[in-house]
Amino acid sequence: MTQEKSNAGAHRHTKIIATIGPATESALQLRELILSGVDVVRLNMAHGTGQWAREVVARIRQVSAEVSRHVAVMMDIKGPEIRTGVVDTPIELKTGDRVFLMTDPSATALPSPTAEGKLVYSVTVNYPALGRDIEIDAIVLVDSGLLRMKVLSIDENGVLCEVLTDGMMGSRRHINLPGVEVSLPALTEKDVADLKDGVAAGIDFVALSFVRHGSDVLQLQELLTELGSTAKIIAKIEEHTGVANMQEIVRESDAIMVARGDLGIEIDYHRLPLIQSELVVACQREGKPVIIATHLLESMIVSPMPTRAEISDVCNAVREQADAVMLSGETTTGAYPIESVEVLKNIICSIEPSVSAALNDQIVLREPKAKMLRSAAVLAQDLKQSGIIVFTRSGFLAYVLAALRPRGVPIFAFTDQEDIFRHCLLPWGVEPFLLDFSEDPELTIGKALACLKEGGWVHDEDWLVVITNALANDKIIDSLQLRQVQPKEVG
Repeated sequence: MTQEKSNAGAHRHTKIIATIGPATESALQLRELILSGVDVVRLNMAHGTGQWAREVVARIRQVSAEVSRHVAVMMDIKGPEIRTGVVDTPIELKTGDRVFLMTDPSATALPSPTAEGKLVYSVTVNYPALGRDIEIDAIVLVDSGLLRMKVLSIDENGVLCEVLTDGMMGSRRHINLPGVEVSLPALTEKDVADLKDGVAAGIDFVALSFVRHGSDVLQLQELLTELGSTAKIIAKIEEHTGVANMQEIVRESDAIMVARGDLGIEIDYHRLPLIQSELVVACQREGKPVIIATHLLESMIVSPMPTRAEISDVCNAVREQADAVMLSGETTTGAYPIESVEVLKNIICSIEPSVSAALNDQIVLREPKAKMLRSAAVLAQDLKQSGIIVFTRSGFLAYVLAALRPRGVPIFAFTDQEDIFRHCLLPWGVEPFLLDFSEDPELTIGKALACLKEGGWVHDEDWLVVITNALANDKIIDSLQLRQVQPKEVG
């Protein structure tokens, strides 16, 4: 399996994730999406079935093989959500109206109007423990915060709320409870069923929604192990409990997604940039990839050009040195999916050269081999037209090098494991290659150099820092080598 360069610019470090939907799931659109520079394709299972996932993953693999540019696949499972039930027709709510959120569907609806002259509407919710977890005067947000209500009273049948803002109440609207630690399971029955289909299809990453504790990640890991999957886990931080426990969640996860949609509702909106920065630093300290998601180019769902604020938002993510930026509605139902990728790519390639070349000084390097990688990063940055070659069967070395953030230096990760190859498509600056390893490390290095040159990744007289094993007195030792590309190393 070779990996051709896309037209995504020379050695772009920040990765691009695109969500698949009606606008992009055809073979033709997938081809354009992959060639435009997308590195990871996301399947949003909140709007998909297991059978759909199987079909789309197979199509992605086929198109990738045809264009000789491979992408990783992330399954974003829906997770536990609190939602209202079905209403016959949308309810027009006015400030001061009452809404009774029924946790017991068999409960008798409240009369309308009440003695106080306030209209009362009854709506079911799918969360039986709502009355136990919430308190009087707590705020309830419905439909991404478009409807705001305050809790007036609680009984065994549900919660009575006062409407604080005018709005429409439709069916199955999402409910947020800012400041409330909900007692929902980490995985739903749908999540488990979707994961079984996803694992069978060969997904590479699983994004776990509404992560509140490190134990949520461990529960998912147990399931993946049972299913025989090596997929890496991306924990989505999108509510206040997850923010409070970010350190333990980062440690237990393989990567983090800053899911700013629900997160921006669950916490004070003016704190969102601060929380984003905190999560980025927490990930960089532990050497874990971090993804910035939601509303990056929201206006491009209907517009061919982004707003100036969106451009600045993406620029900020690049300057913070996030590993990846993610598109959602822009590429699922948007009118300009390929253009959205192009905009991300252009912003990234313009901003990356302006970012400080200082290595990540937040990361805690615990293993001697990891500390050797810092020396490799420093050496590569000091050389002109250089890169780093690493050989890995676990992805560990590639992920650590990426976390060090060597500016302007591509990280060429060679592996003989197909799953590791795709895992390496997410971290910052890593370009992975699938290569058969030889018993003689020198032969393996030669094949790697030839592969890079034939693919146009390096040129004659480029300097490369090589991390590899070497044989010394019948012992295998780790080594850091300096190699210069020579014409004779072609083929």
